[in-house]
Amino acid sequence: MRRSLLLGIAAALAASCGNAPSTPNPAPDVDAHGNTAATSITQQANAETVQGLPLADPQDFADAKRGQLASDPAVVVRNAAGKTIWDTQSYDFVTGDPPPSVNPSLWRQAKLNNIHGLFQVTEGVFQVRGYDISNMTWIRGTSGWIVVDTLTSKETAAAAVALARRQLGDAPVVAVILTHSHIDHFGGIAGVLTDEQRQSGQVRIVAPRGFVEEATSENVIAGIAMSRRASFMYGTDLPRGVRGHVDTGLGKAPARGTIGMVRPTDVVDHTPQEMEIDGVRFTFQYAPESEAPAELTFYLPERKAFCGAEVVSHTLHNLYTLRGAKVRDALRWSGYIDQAIELFGDAEVVFASHHWPVWGNARVIAYLKRQRDAYRYIHDQTVRLANDGYTPREIAEQLELPVALRNDFAVRGYYGTVRHNAKAVYQAYFGWYDGNPANLDPLPPAEEGARYVEAMGGPDKVREHAERAYATGDYRWAATLLNNLVFAEPDDGAARELLARTYDQLGYRAESGPWRDVYLSGAYELRHGAEGAAFDPAAAVELLRQTPLDELFTSMATRINGPKAEGKTQTINFVFTDLGESHVLRLENAVLHHARRDAPDPAADVTVRLTTDFFLRLVTRQAGLRDMIFSDDFQVDGSRMDLLSFFSLLETPDGKFAIVTP
Repeated sequence: MRRSLLLGIAAALAASCGNAPSTPNPAPDVDAHGNTAATSITQQANAETVQGLPLADPQDFADAKRGQLASDPAVVVRNAAGKTIWDTQSYDFVTGDPPPSVNPSLWRQAKLNNIHGLFQVTEGVFQVRGYDISNMTWIRGTSGWIVVDTLTSKETAAAAVALARRQLGDAPVVAVILTHSHIDHFGGIAGVLTDEQRQSGQVRIVAPRGFVEEATSENVIAGIAMSRRASFMYGTDLPRGVRGHVDTGLGKAPARGTIGMVRPTDVVDHTPQEMEIDGVRFTFQYAPESEAPAELTFYLPERKAFCGAEVVSHTLHNLYTLRGAKVRDALRWSGYIDQAIELFGDAEVVFASHHWPVWGNARVIAYLKRQRDAYRYIHDQTVRLANDGYTPREIAEQLELPVALRNDFAVRGYYGTVRHNAKAVYQAYFGWYDGNPANLDPLPPAEEGARYVEAMGGPDKVREHAERAYATGDYRWAATLLNNLVFAEPDDGAARELLARTYDQLGYRAESGPWRDVYLSGAYELRHGAEGAAFDPAAAVELLRQTPLDELFTSMATRINGPKAEGKTQTINFVFTDLGESHVLRLENAVLHHARRDAPDPAADVTVRLTTDFFLRLVTRQAGLRDMIFSDDFQVDGSRMDLLSFFSLLETPDGKFAIVTP
C-alpha cells in the first residue's frame, strides 16, 4: 500500500500557491521531501524530555539480543507482483547517536526494534522477531511445532517460516495459536499453513472466543476509514529517515501484503483453561476487552514460561488507538495482568507478541507489576479527576505517571501515551461529550475556521500570530491557529507550509512513534496533497472468504447513500447456490435491512442467484457490470434495472480522503 513519494521543496510549494511573507524564524535546511530541520527549541525540548531517563542502561539491548541463533543482514520480502513489502535495510539509518529530529527516547526504542532474527527464549521455545511488526513464536511439541501468531501477511510469514526452518528443521506445524483478533497476529496464516492444511482441519487452531467476529468486523465494516487513518498512524506515505518514519514503538511497521484468516478448531473461553497440544501442557488465560476485544494469554508450566500476548509489551500500549477502534478497558486490562501474577507467579521468563522477553522470576514479576499499575493508575486517576469536574483535555494536560513508572522504559509512551489513554478512559465512562454546552453542537471545521479567522482580523493577522508562536517554540498554539486558517483558506500556500513546518517540529519532539508519524504525515499531506493509500480489498480476499455473510451484508448497509435512497423501497433476494442459503435485503426509510431466511421472499422485486466466490469478486471489485450480465455464476430473476438501481445507491469509497485539509 506504500505509494511513491513526490519530490518537492517547501519554498517551491509556497511560491506556487502564493507569496509567503517572511517569518521570524526561517528554516533554510529543507530536505528533498520538504521536511525542515529541527529548531534549536525542539532540540532543547528533546534534551529535557529524557532528563532522568537511564538511556545508557544496556539491559534491554542485552535481552533483545539474548539467545540469537540466526539473523540475515538484510530481510527483503516481496509480494507476487515483485513489490517490496518488508525491508529491514530501509532502517539502516537507525544507528549511533540520536539525530536532532528524533526524540532520543524513541531513537533508543527504534534501535531495539531493529534487532531481528531467530531467538531461543527457553528450552523448546523460539521466536522470529523483526520480520513484521509482530513476533512469531515456535514451541516444540512431541511430533511437530506449535506456532503462536502468524504475522500480518502471507509473504512476511513465509519468510519467517523459512528462517525458522533453516535452524529448527522440517518437523510439521501441528497447531497454531492465535492470541488475539488484530490482523498482525493472524493475517499471515497462509504463509504458515498450506491451503490443504487450512481446509482439512487437521491442524489445530486455538483462538479466544469471539475471534472470528472481532477479526472480521474491525477489518470489514470499518476497514476503509481505519485503513486511511492507519496510514497516518504508521507513516505509510512517509520516507524512512531521520526526518520521516523511524519506528512505531511497537515494532518497525506493519507489512502490507496478502492477508488471510482461518477459523479456530479450539476456543479459549475461561480462566484457567488447561489444554494439551502435541504433548505440551498449556494453561490459558481468557482476556477479552483488554488490548483486543478477543484475546488470550497462556502459561507453559513445565517451562515456567508465560506468553503475555499483547497484554504486556515494552511500551505503554493504547487504550485508544489513533487509527480508530473500540476503546479498551483499562480496568480489566490491569486486572488480567494481576491475575497472571497470581496464577503464573513462578514464571522464569515472559515473552510476548511484540518486543523481547524478560528473564528471571524477580525481574518478570517486577515487569508485570509495573505494566499492571500503569494501566490502573491511568484508569483510577482519570476517573478521580473526572469526578472533580475536569474534562478530557484538562485531565490529559495534567496526568503523569509516578516516577517509579515513568522512568521504566517498558511503560514509556512509545506507542500509546498517557495523554490519549486518559482521554480513552474518559470516553469509556462518559463518551465524547465533556459536559460543556459549547461543545455539544460545535460548528464543523471549515465553518469554525472561517469564523475564527474573521474574528482574529483576517488571514494575515492569524499568520502573524502563528509566526510568532512558531518562532518562540509554542508549536501547539501555532498548530491551532494555522489549522483554523487552513480550513478557512485551504489555498493559502504560506499558511499550509507554516503549518507543515509546525507539524515537523511536533513530530520531531514526539516520543510516541504513532504521534511522530501522525504529525509528519500531516506535514506530508499539506505539502504533497492527500495521496492516501487506496484500500485494496483484493489483498484481503482470503479474510473476506472467512467472514460471515451476515457481516458482509452489514458492511453493504453502511455503504448505502441515505439521501439518494430516500423514498425508495426494494426487496432483493440473494440466493447462494453453493451454500444453499437465502439472504433477503429490504430497503425502506433509506435503511438496508438484512435477514437470513430458509427460502427467498416470493414477493421480492429481484432474486439474484450466485456463488460465494462471485459475490466476493463483486465485493473486492474484481467483477463488474459486464460480469454480472454474462457470467454463468450470476443469474437474475426479475428486473435487472431494479437491481442496477439498487447497486447505484452503494458508494465505493477509495480511502483517499483528506485529513488535514477540508
